[in-house]
Amino acid sequence: MKTTTDVIVIGSGIIGSATAYYLAKNGVDVIVLEKDATIGNGSSSRNGGGVRQSGRDVRELPLAMYGVKNLWPSLSEELGMNVEYHQDGNLRLGKTEAHLAKLKQLADNASAVGLDVKMIDGEEIKKICPYMSDEVIGASWCPTDGHANPLLATLAYYRKARQLGVQYYSSVTVEKLGLVRGKVRKVITSEGTFETEMVVVAAGIGSRPILNSVGIDIPMNPKIADTIVTEAQAPMFWQMLGTAAADFYGHQTEHGSFVFGGGSGHETYAKNPEQMYSTSITASYICRAIGGYFPALNDTKIVRTWAGCHDICSDGVPVIDRIDELEGLVAGCGFSGHGFGIAPSAALVLSELAMGKKASIDISGLRYNRFKAKA
Repeated sequence: MKTTTDVIVIGSGIIGSATAYYLAKNGVDVIVLEKDATIGNGSSSRNGGGVRQSGRDVRELPLAMYGVKNLWPSLSEELGMNVEYHQDGNLRLGKTEAHLAKLKQLADNASAVGLDVKMIDGEEIKKICPYMSDEVIGASWCPTDGHANPLLATLAYYRKARQLGVQYYSSVTVEKLGLVRGKVRKVITSEGTFETEMVVVAAGIGSRPILNSVGIDIPMNPKIADTIVTEAQAPMFWQMLGTAAADFYGHQTEHGSFVFGGGSGHETYAKNPEQMYSTSITASYICRAIGGYFPALNDTKIVRTWAGCHDICSDGVPVIDRIDELEGLVAGCGFSGHGFGIAPSAALVLSELAMGKKASIDISGLRYNRFKAKA
């Protein structure tokens, strides 16, 4: 087992694997450490696949907009594998005036920083997607949003990183980081000690205890969310759907099945994020919510469900930063359930930070120092 390298990336999900790929593409020697036996077994393979700009906190929008313009459209070609990216727009639906007010506020915030998003009425919604219920009275519409296949996108980054020489070690639990003369230079694991010049921590909710080992804390907690998959249907529409009520989101896949995620509002923060399982309460709630917006699917069978663990950051957006207190440490975590769509952009920035470069995308609102006490 190789134990010395330029950069160690902790976490093999889409963030970690994409970071490894962009580093290797620039000639950097990289090792990726993964605690699970399976690559990408966390949120990267358990999400709904949205690649959206609309409905985001404005602090994330530079990453989202950059990715949609510069990375996602050519990603299948670049990685040599079809990631099933569709850019057919995103409808975020509302049934009440309160819903529309919420959607309008989000749309106005995004428009102010240059995103093409607008409010539309029920008649316009039906022109875009004729299957919507008459109960839907309005929506925000972003024509450049879309979706992709999380399993394939994660796999594509992993395969390409491997082709460029990145070494992956699975079933390796990171126990703590090690300092040499005040700099992060070691990763102590269940399989021994690795040495490096730079560590990128991109391990989802598992990032917190790893960072804690050197006195760094990013305030985030695990929360379970469910996803359901329907039997295959004839092609109906390719738009991504979401709602102001946040009761479900999803899209139709190239296979024909629909993938929908959501929550009941009764989920609790997970005491043990390793025990990820779906529940009858949440799956049933998602189904009822879908029927209220999309009655054409009322008799469609559910073929499987799964659950994933969000790394919910205290202020709802991730930390993507070089940690100033400790040389040799970069963090990319706390994506709060909406990291897949910005994964290519986030990983590109993480690779730049790990190489000692300035971030090419604005991450000023995602810095670690936002949690520091103000003087």
